[in-house]
Parts: sequence; C-alpha cells; structure tokens
Amino acid sequence: MAYLQSCMTFMFVAWLTSLGQFAHGKRVTYVQEACSVTRYPDICVHSLASFSIVAKRSPSKWARAGVSVTIGEVKRVAQNLNKLKKNRVMRGRNRIALLDCIECFQDAIDELHKSLGVLRRLSRSTFDEQMSDLNTWISAALTNEDTCLDGFEGQKGSQVKLLQNQVLNASYITSNALALVNKLATTGLGSISDP
Repeated sequence: MAYLQSCMTFMFVAWLTSLGQFAHGKRVTYVQEACSVTRYPDICVHSLASFSIVAKRSPSKWARAGVSVTIGEVKRVAQNLNKLKKNRVMRGRNRIALLDCIECFQDAIDELHKSLGVLRRLSRSTFDEQMSDLNTWISAALTNEDTCLDGFEGQKGSQVKLLQNQVLNASYITSNALALVNKLATTGLGSISDP
C-alpha cells in the first residue's frame, strides 16, 4: 500500500511539474511569437517575457507592453545623461552634445507617454487615426535617440562609449515597440475591443 501511495504521489508531482513546464513553454511561445515581427527579437523577448501571461496573443497588449518597457528604458538613460551633466564629466563638444542629448531624450519621453496614453484608450471609431499618431510619435522618439547618437559620432572616451551603448540599447527597444505597434495596426480592429 505504501508503495502504491509513493507511486501515486510521484506521478502526481511529475504531472504538476509537466504542467508548469507546459505553462512556461506557452509563455515563451507567446513572447517569441509577438517578438517575431521586431528587428531585435532577442532584446524583445528578454525585455517583454514577463508580459506573456497577460498579453498572450493580444497585439494591443503587446504594443502597450512594448511602449511601457520603452518608457522605462528611455527614462533610465535620461537619468544617466542628467547624472553626467551634473557631474560635469564631459567638456567641450561632448558637453554640448550631452545637453542636446538630454533635450532629445526628454522629447522622446514625451512622445512615448502620448503613445501609451493612446494605447490605453484604443477605439474602433478612431483606430486608423490612432495608429497613424502612434507611428508618428514612436518614430519621432526613435529619431530623437538617433539624433543624440549623432552628436557623439567620432568621439572617444569611456564615458562616451558607455553613453553610446545605453542610447543604442534604448533605440533597439524603441524600434521593437514601433514594430509591435505596426503589428497592431496591420492586425486591425478585430484585435481590440471598445470599453
């Protein structure tokens, strides 16, 4: 009898474990599927994996998650830029480029916040206009990030290299968010529901 109970317990635990692996596998599949439309799918999967349970196969939820993650990353870079300004680490041309970069990132944050606001209140009646606005604003954020990088072109130094890497990573994440929004736009009205 004890042997039978042990076997049953083992089989139950094995079944529960397989369910957990199945659920984890589904989550990985959801995020990989969503990120397949992006230019930087590895970064996309890494940055959005935690949204799999909620977003599943919803293009609107993936777009919202992409923009939310982008806002967080762009704000983090902006804080680092402001620390560099405060610490007066950069001088001359690099200082001017840093000040321009700070302004570019503030503009990008504003564009991304507008985008997230629209994604939170998608409507069938204004969907096409909303998608156009989102494309414009997220593209503008990406342009601002690229403009920041342009100011440091050809410059050397460890602080410049670190800054360039951070800005480049933010631009990859922004590009992914734009791709997720474009996926929503091509999926169309069937992927959203009015409140």
